[in-house]
Amino acid sequence: MEIIIRGVAPGDVDDLAELMAMPKCQRQTLQTPYKSIEDVRRRYTNMPDNKHVLVAVVKETQKVVGSISLIRQTAARRLHVAALGMAVHDDYQGQGIGSRLMAAIIDLAENWLNLTRLELTVFVDNQPALQLYRKYGFTVEGTLSNYAFRDGVFIDAHFMARVKS
Repeated sequence: MEIIIRGVAPGDVDDLAELMAMPKCQRQTLQTPYKSIEDVRRRYTNMPDNKHVLVAVVKETQKVVGSISLIRQTAARRLHVAALGMAVHDDYQGQGIGSRLMAAIIDLAENWLNLTRLELTVFVDNQPALQLYRKYGFTVEGTLSNYAFRDGVFIDAHFMARVKS
């Protein structure tokens, strides 16, 4: 299976809605169930200039199976910083798609946008994501207690960052 990484396009909305509805995606991100296609369309159209979204596409089918977003901070003293968020379709996890997305967004951030600090949050029990982020140089800078409500209880999250030297 060949995977292509490219910028998000208007025709990706149906696949992105499916991705955001996946049980693992909802469990390990801040997504909530029952998003309408219009909710998803609004999220990915008319994006501000400080937001960049890349998608992972199966070449043979043109199906979007992963996405990663970068939101550059706009405060004058934090223009070197961006927040990241990523999701991979449940049926395609563990196949290197997250690594491909992470490598591409780091390249965009550091070699094109002149960003030197990338930040993200990850639930403390999401071991595959923690392993991926560590692989790309992210370190835990703190743990956020009761960060989000999931499965009827509050869960902690790690705040991680990668700082380009």
